[in-house]
Amino acid sequence: MQPLRNYLKDQMILYVFVSVLFVVGVVFGSLMVNALSLDQQQELGRYLGHFFSTVDQGGVSGESAFWDTAMGHVKWIAIIWILGLSVVGLPFILVLDFMKGVLVGFTVGYFVGQYSWKGLLFALVSVAPQNIVVIPGIIISSVAAIGFSLYMLRNRVLTQRRGQIKQPFVSYSALTLTMAVAMVGIALFEAWVSPVMMRWVAPMLLESVAMVRI
Repeated sequence: MQPLRNYLKDQMILYVFVSVLFVVGVVFGSLMVNALSLDQQQELGRYLGHFFSTVDQGGVSGESAFWDTAMGHVKWIAIIWILGLSVVGLPFILVLDFMKGVLVGFTVGYFVGQYSWKGLLFALVSVAPQNIVVIPGIIISSVAAIGFSLYMLRNRVLTQRRGQIKQPFVSYSALTLTMAVAMVGIALFEAWVSPVMMRWVAPMLLESVAMVRI
């Protein structure tokens, strides 16, 4: 426990910075909803109407959804890991964190803005549960990547010292691998539990879509 406490204490500033960056992305994404043109809103409405209908009819394949979702999450973690191996990749890690916030903010903001409390309910069952794990996983991976990148910058670029690299690399990679395994686990939830929860709410949203078309 003591090493974990020391690690969190040392990296607290990075955790705060990355978390704030993510929150800024969420706010920016929610504001982007108001910038959509009428044609874009109609196109999204048609797509979501088809999606709600598919969910309501149980047309989402659990196995297919699992592999797609798992690969998507693991690729995101893998990209962060690769970027953390080089100093030049550090800014791109921050961009990815910001973009993840934008995606979450836009998704929730659109549901709420378009479908009111029904959209909020759908967001709570379709977006919120998995992101309770996904978002901390991405933040932890990002902080580890930034920390390793800064370590490389201090010990290999600025001071030209040949400090130990093996142990920090192994620790960094092990933490990243743990987050990837967690992402695979949450993909199981998204593939087989989330569709059931969404199926409870989808009929209400289909009614809203039908009313809009009328």
